[in-house]
Amino acid sequence: MTSTRRFSIIAVLVIISGLVWYFWLGADRSGPEWVTTPVERSDIEDSVTALGTLEPLNYVDVGTQVSGQLKVLHVIEGAQVEEGQLLAEIDPTIYLAKVEATEAQLENLKAQLTDREATQILARLQSERQHNLIKLDATSQEAVEQADASLRSATAQIAALKAQIRQLESQLKEARADLNYTRIHAPMSGTVVDQLANQGQTLNANQTAPIVVQIADLSTMTVRTQVSEADITQLEEGMPVWFTTLGQPDVRREGVLRQILPTPEVVNNVVLFNALFDVPNPDGKLLPQMSAQVFFVRASAENALSVPVSALKPVARQAQDEAGAGKQFRVQVLVNGQPLERIITVGVMTRVSAEVLDGLKEGDEVVISGGNQTADADPARRAPRPRF
Repeated sequence: MTSTRRFSIIAVLVIISGLVWYFWLGADRSGPEWVTTPVERSDIEDSVTALGTLEPLNYVDVGTQVSGQLKVLHVIEGAQVEEGQLLAEIDPTIYLAKVEATEAQLENLKAQLTDREATQILARLQSERQHNLIKLDATSQEAVEQADASLRSATAQIAALKAQIRQLESQLKEARADLNYTRIHAPMSGTVVDQLANQGQTLNANQTAPIVVQIADLSTMTVRTQVSEADITQLEEGMPVWFTTLGQPDVRREGVLRQILPTPEVVNNVVLFNALFDVPNPDGKLLPQMSAQVFFVRASAENALSVPVSALKPVARQAQDEAGAGKQFRVQVLVNGQPLERIITVGVMTRVSAEVLDGLKEGDEVVISGGNQTADADPARRAPRPRF
């Protein structure tokens, strides 16, 4: 073998040895790559989300109790009205005529009553005279009886007329009420949020009361939220809740859950329960039928130590039982480039992060991926890699 060939073989062996050392022994010394995140302070909120719709807390449908043509409409949609303000007028011609006709009938009956009362007075005098004469044997018994009958007849006629007068007085009250109903007044202060009848339209109130306008008090709004049957059991009356709207996604408005309605709605075979809460609306930015993204807060922690949920590993049942109360998890903390296992106690948890109550301090680097997270906590006990 020539010296040149021998030199070439030695060079190849040196190169192979160098590559083995670099890719095996060198990698072994540098250790595995770990992806970590520091333990930081943040606000954590465990909430149930749902979609809701805004509606006024107090509102009223203002209708008409009488039929007729809507002669004048004094307000428009969006107008501010005060309680008692005149909103609309129905043509009063027919109802005014009824009032006048009933008043005339009533006057006629009262005149007849006056006449019958005069007749009664005369009949009473004649009856008394006949009774005095019969004592003197100056008249007949038949004349006495006739006088008594005339008195009773006059009394009965008066009673009948008084009954007719009371009946007509009731009819007059009804006619005057119908006449007053032709002028529609606001039953509450608020905003005209809807107009359902137009000026000149004929309204028929014989079966149902036609709605003319709807008035709402927009100073306080109610959020009607539809919650699925899977989440409704997690809600309790009195729990805090907040929401945002499409128009103001950065504005957080808060309230308290007031009521959970027991009767659900079924939409596309999905059972939804209505949860209601109220919110003040001093700036008037919230309007009826707005959509809301609602968050019912089950638990929350402010400025708390937190770690990603992806860093948490379950604790064995035996260790969990020995730990006592509290939710216990395993995490790996990177110390001097090596992961060390710790048992921590967490509080509020979401799908993303968890509140650390015990076991970690701010700034600790917890492992979320990379390396062998299931290896023994003590690096010295790990089996060494084979070497050439």
